[in-house]
Amino acid sequence: MDIESNPLKEVDPINQTVNDQSSNNVVKEGKAEIFTSSANKVFYNPVQEFNRDLSIAVLSVFAEEHINEKKSKKRNVEGDLKDVNYQVPPAGVPCEHGIRILEALSATGLRSIRFALEIEGLKEVVANDISAQAVEAIKRNVAHNKASDLVKTNHGDASHLMYSSKLSFECIDLDPYGSPSRFLDSAVQAVKDGGLLLITCTDMAVLAGNAPETCYIKYGSISLRTPACHEMALRIALQCVASHAGRYGRYIVPILSVSVDFYIRIIIKIFTSPAMCKQTTSKLSNVYLCVGCKSFLFHPLGSMTKREGKPPKYSLPHAPAITVCEHCGRNFQIGGPVWSAGLHDKDFIKKILAHVNKNSEKYNTYRRIEGVLSLLLDELEAPLYCTLDSLCSKVHCITIPLRIFRSALLNGGYDVSESHAAPNSVKTNAPFSFIWDIIREWVKTHPVGKKRLEKDFVARSLLDKTPDNVDFSIHPDSATQAGEILRFQCNPLPHWGPGYRATSNLLEVKEEKRKQQEKKKINPDESVKNDA
Repeated sequence: MDIESNPLKEVDPINQTVNDQSSNNVVKEGKAEIFTSSANKVFYNPVQEFNRDLSIAVLSVFAEEHINEKKSKKRNVEGDLKDVNYQVPPAGVPCEHGIRILEALSATGLRSIRFALEIEGLKEVVANDISAQAVEAIKRNVAHNKASDLVKTNHGDASHLMYSSKLSFECIDLDPYGSPSRFLDSAVQAVKDGGLLLITCTDMAVLAGNAPETCYIKYGSISLRTPACHEMALRIALQCVASHAGRYGRYIVPILSVSVDFYIRIIIKIFTSPAMCKQTTSKLSNVYLCVGCKSFLFHPLGSMTKREGKPPKYSLPHAPAITVCEHCGRNFQIGGPVWSAGLHDKDFIKKILAHVNKNSEKYNTYRRIEGVLSLLLDELEAPLYCTLDSLCSKVHCITIPLRIFRSALLNGGYDVSESHAAPNSVKTNAPFSFIWDIIREWVKTHPVGKKRLEKDFVARSLLDKTPDNVDFSIHPDSATQAGEILRFQCNPLPHWGPGYRATSNLLEVKEEKRKQQEKKKINPDESVKNDA
């Protein structure tokens, strides 16, 4: 039987021999087929197929833009622009003028192999992992998929590789188990000017406010427990990347920022300009969160005033004149700083959506990508969101229907949208004074029991005020896309989630420690010298 007819056998890329893989699991995703073995303990999570599909769509659009930009900038020997017709080879074939991608934490190599087989305009994909077992698994999977011309493996520490490869990659993909913070300083230096950083964070408990002290250590920001914690996580992660980039005269432009399942994914362009770095303070804010009613407000770290024909003027804002919440009289918690500017480049998202619609057969999660991107196009730029159940729970009333709440905001002259990060959510530019007026007007026809109010100071304080100018008549633009698009996947596996940390590199660390201990037993005098 030949190799192609038996998917449970593979070619050893070093010895060119066929090894029996009958004990392995065969995973097929996109155009890639890989082997995962429980013996090797290499990390693979099938739940993140959406993450990989979305990344391929983004990189496909970026690679096409990169080729088009190279065409427009090609000059002849006299220095004049000349027309160049680069022939982009099909996916799977190296492109001389294409992009270089680094997958810094490759595990099985599935993502790198899919990049190579499904994206046109690639020059090279470097698949790196610190685990020797993982690298051997990547080599076998690359050989099995006949992707050796594009995918090059590297065994080493991801940070060391990126530090030694400054401005070497157009795209870097970081998908660690947990926080990516320890890789960010090297990543912002290794990506080329105008290049992409694709970053996944799975430590959502830290980012969502369960451990604010740990969040500060890892991300340089205090997280808060708020109903909008998933968007708060996105803004904390963006602030962290901006902070690392700024140290090297570089600044970030968020392209796509999504909260999905158990993780967040941020996709950022990195540019070099010390002058533009000065604008960063005007894009960062501290967050004031009321401990009672959970109302929030933002206070920027700096302000920028544009001047015609002159450089912008930068200044520091005055401290906010607040002591207690004007709505319920409780105190504030202070979090941040967080990224308070835009989360997305909607023009780029439109290009991704057009690409996905044109190539829907390539993506197994096509419907969900289409749903999430469509929702992002309609999202307001207003930072954070409210959820109706959390608002109504503060006064113990039944939850107001989403369309009625949206209608009241629209009738009041404010903008409103959903958030992709949470169901039954509302993003709006309306002040909280008007939002609580809506709740007060709703309670008039849906009264709350007196016993509940007697025991709750916050609820009494919120409802003691008189609402003003609230109109609940159905607005023609109040309908949502919730029933028409797919945003959340059904549970794909029992007990699904981030999965367990890969054990291959942990076993290697334990083995190294064991060797060091044996060495100390054999040469105790030498170990004393080393300790001294």
